[in-house]
Amino acid sequence: MNGPTMDPQALRERARAALLAARDRTTLLTSCVEDSELTAQHSPLMSPLVWDLAHIGNQEEQWLLRAVAGRDAMRPEIDPLYDAFEHPRAERPSLPLLAPAEARGYAAEVRGRALDVLEKTPLHGTPLTDAGFAFGMIAQHEQQHDETMLITHQLRSGPTALTAPDPQPGPPYTGPDEVLVPGGPFTMGTSTEPWALDNERPAHRRLVPPFFIDTTPVTNAAYQRFIDDGGYEEIRWWSPAGWAMVRQNQLRAPLFWRREGGQWLRRRFGTVEPVPADEPVLHVSWYEADAYARWAGRRLPSEEEWEKAARHDPVTDRSRRYPWGDADPTPEHANLGQRHLRPAPAGSYPMGESPFGVRQLIGDVWEWTSSDFLPYPGFAAFPYREYSDVFFGGDYKVLRGGAFSVDAVACRGTFRNWDHPVRRQIFSGFRTARDAGPADAPEPEVS
Repeated sequence: MNGPTMDPQALRERARAALLAARDRTTLLTSCVEDSELTAQHSPLMSPLVWDLAHIGNQEEQWLLRAVAGRDAMRPEIDPLYDAFEHPRAERPSLPLLAPAEARGYAAEVRGRALDVLEKTPLHGTPLTDAGFAFGMIAQHEQQHDETMLITHQLRSGPTALTAPDPQPGPPYTGPDEVLVPGGPFTMGTSTEPWALDNERPAHRRLVPPFFIDTTPVTNAAYQRFIDDGGYEEIRWWSPAGWAMVRQNQLRAPLFWRREGGQWLRRRFGTVEPVPADEPVLHVSWYEADAYARWAGRRLPSEEEWEKAARHDPVTDRSRRYPWGDADPTPEHANLGQRHLRPAPAGSYPMGESPFGVRQLIGDVWEWTSSDFLPYPGFAAFPYREYSDVFFGGDYKVLRGGAFSVDAVACRGTFRNWDHPVRRQIFSGFRTARDAGPADAPEPEVS
């Protein structure tokens, strides 16, 4: 969405389209398996799929029907069951959850009423309704749970009915391995993106020293060189906590990889296939990304470095919504929205390139940064503390850029994701950076 001054009817249509697109994806992810697969817990890290389905409906009811429209609760007795803070994921299968048919019916009834609220509610006048924020928040929430459900499908041991075409192959990338981002201030975060969430706000100036950053995410082939060089055997590359994780879990490669017959294979949505050399590496923890960067003589970029590389236009000194500009993503810009079930080869999407020449900053894989998840100066929790505020601190690392599993409504240049540094089931990869010195400054132009 491009700014809060959009025509009210166009804004309403955009909110409606975002809600419908999210529900179409939810339906796909919950109708491609038998009900027994919906109620099973496929990993203690994840909820049963049927919990996500009813939770989506419950959040929509609480915010759009109760908070925005002021209506009475439809099923107040189920609120505690679908409170993400009330019950850890590992305990949710033991709860008296709605059965699949009942969960579908509940979510559908809520949606029908919510669309009626959308048609009748002025999209201005309160913080929740200004520019349709609450409707955009709920569309993003559903898409985030859709991504969570896609992760659950990847963790399932059996075959899946999910299908999608592979990304169209383009010409191999032949550009530089890294680019220089000059030092100086830039505007980080946003105060104008109407559906931006609280942790993306407010816009503020950051002074960033010069640095080099990879033009593409680290590939499977590059990561295999780390493995082949004994990367998982050398304590010197690992932080103490990372090394403890490696030894305790006997890690030797990214999640879902295995060595067989002299080659690396991976399991991807129920199919075992050779690891493609040119794709960005996927399913690595922050500790693994950090160890690789040390092995390579580099480091992970900070969150502000990542955002400057993605958004800053050095010609105008303004920050764009996306690397390519302010226009919403198209299939030519980025690999988003579960359009494919894998990353595109590194160096794809030249139309999505940033002003500095960095590619695939949006889509394909979430990118770990070196930064802890912390509030921006002037942060104010909205509309509830549990979205961001309770997660701030050193327990979580920031990821940026989205992945093939992320819908565009929940992905932009300011969007911040976070997770524990041990997490590997998420669609996470990374790129590396290094400091630049005075000798790396660009030559002044001669008139």
